[in-house]
Amino acid sequence: MTSANTTAPSTSPHRRGGEDYRLSLPNTARSAGIARHFVTSLLTGTPHSGLVDDARLCVTEVVANAHRHTRTSLIRVHVTIGPEQVTVSVADDTPWTAPAPGGPRTGPAQECGRGLLLLEELALAWGADVCGCCTPSHKAVWFTLAADAGVAA
Repeated sequence: MTSANTTAPSTSPHRRGGEDYRLSLPNTARSAGIARHFVTSLLTGTPHSGLVDDARLCVTEVVANAHRHTRTSLIRVHVTIGPEQVTVSVADDTPWTAPAPGGPRTGPAQECGRGLLLLEELALAWGADVCGCCTPSHKAVWFTLAADAGVAA
């Protein structure tokens, strides 16, 4: 039904030909709620309005993880709304804490990493990219949602 990528893609998961929206948020406890409202406002009234609930859950989890587990000053949300799917990425300035799809969930991560299971269940695909070439500067955790699970990520 859903599939998670086991490796990060070499190019951006955001497809060309869609509408791009970006939001920069301070790293505060309110950021997850603001990102949730941002994604809701983008998808409501579009052909992707059936994805609103899943998108809200996923973006809340990823932004909350960036807030909880990094000291980044800004959390950046990038949404691409394409004709068949929606891709959301959340970037922070802490490249060395990237989650791995399908990775082990043991120890303290088991208790606080359950939300990533939401991505595995709800997203067509998800992953994490460490960006910055030889000197990593940030990471982006992304997910793609589509009404038709048969659409290729």
